[in-house]
Amino acid sequence: MKLENDFLCVEIAELGAEVTRIYDKETGNEVLWNGNPKYWKRHSPVLFPNVGRTWQNTVLINGVKYPTSMHGFARDTVFTCIKSATDSVTYMMRSSEETKEVYPFDFELHITYYLRGKELEVEWEVKNRSEDTMYYTIGGHPAFWFSGSEETKEDYILKFPGKKTLQYVRPSLETGTALVDQVYTLELDNETCSINDEMFAQDALIFDDGQVEEIWLCHKDGSPYVGMRCPGIISLGVWSVKNAPFVSFEPWAGRCDDYGFDKDISEKRGINKVESGKTLVKSYTIVVA
Repeated sequence: MKLENDFLCVEIAELGAEVTRIYDKETGNEVLWNGNPKYWKRHSPVLFPNVGRTWQNTVLINGVKYPTSMHGFARDTVFTCIKSATDSVTYMMRSSEETKEVYPFDFELHITYYLRGKELEVEWEVKNRSEDTMYYTIGGHPAFWFSGSEETKEDYILKFPGKKTLQYVRPSLETGTALVDQVYTLELDNETCSINDEMFAQDALIFDDGQVEEIWLCHKDGSPYVGMRCPGIISLGVWSVKNAPFVSFEPWAGRCDDYGFDKDISEKRGINKVESGKTLVKSYTIVVA
């Protein structure tokens, strides 16, 4: 599926309802990472029904333990396009007997993309079709490709509008769960900080408690390249891998487990709760400068 206007061309795959291309017509830049498996084979996967890893790769739901996989199963599921227009498209996946083996709820997940000028809004709508209260986390994972073929992380900075300092935690490299007892401070200079490979030596930086509602990847001279607005999103991850020519902004409505968390899913930090028959909507927006 392709969404297109005078400014951007956006392509979306049925597999995972994943955005696979954001092309800036004004500059000729491919803004979204191309999925080269040398560094990372994906572009912008949707993470559901769990973001990141759970403790010991299991989740406790109503007294029953279920196995989990990294970032859940939605990203590897073929969605159905249920509505499309020139500037928007909606994809849907439903629970199945297969999904219930690892996640016992009846649900519908609708993902809608709205193209407006140089902005792409991503909306997640989760409908609980089961009799029990449903719990889940959901997130985005778009990676933004550097505009110059020879550019590296050192050619860019991060900007957090309105912020002077931020607190963040890291995941355990062994378990993939958050080490919340080790809190770091990111000191900003005029709302910005530099980027390098060392920053991501322990995977992602995790900003909790709704600290970040807007973030930008800017050129070294401070001019904006691509940004994200995510008000109402409780956690944001910033991630890359060594030598990779991209940085990923990950807006998470809930995230990986805290290290050692072994309680029921209903007690998890940042968990989303949807009563039977109800719907919960979250969204974020990618902005191309």
